[in-house]
Amino acid sequence: MTVSHAEPVTVAVARHADPARTDEMVAWMRAGTALAEAFPGFLGAGWVRRAPGSGDWHMLYRFADPDTLRRWEESPQRHWWLTSAQGIVEHTHVERRTGIEGWFDPPRAAAVEPLDAEPTVPPSPPRWKQAVTIWLAFFPLSLTATLLTGQLLPGLPTAARVLVMTLTLTPLMTYLVLPRITRALHWWLHGQRAPWRGDRRALRHR
Repeated sequence: MTVSHAEPVTVAVARHADPARTDEMVAWMRAGTALAEAFPGFLGAGWVRRAPGSGDWHMLYRFADPDTLRRWEESPQRHWWLTSAQGIVEHTHVERRTGIEGWFDPPRAAAVEPLDAEPTVPPSPPRWKQAVTIWLAFFPLSLTATLLTGQLLPGLPTAARVLVMTLTLTPLMTYLVLPRITRALHWWLHGQRAPWRGDRRALRHR
């Protein structure tokens, strides 16, 4: 028999619901726990309310290892359970923890990881910053494609040339160029300090 040495994983979730719908919230959480109990590796679940009358809840569930946790998180049962709370529950923060200590620590406000499609994500960058980022990726790519198609396919009708360009540029933008430039400009998009500014200060103190 193969013995897994992976540590148990605790998932801490912060959720919000209208305080007037507390009974529905509790029933929904109990239903999720009942579904999770049927999955191998389930070690327990629980929830606490921030304060009497509060709509903020801290929920925890724990599985024996990442594999058993993934089976639960990817299951149709869990998907149905999450979608059944639409309009009632707002998912605010989700984070994973390993080791026994993760069961007792309250969810942190930082270093969180969204685990499913339902939780809300950190605020999006301003639209003008998104537009600038897309332009920075699109302009050089579009210019290069225009020059190449003009040289390589000079006799091609305009509509066919645009078709070739869009069929080529769309996957390049989606899977290659835009993800890279978004990662490179993450600090600017989210109003953070430029990476090299911190490095310069560190060098001064050496």
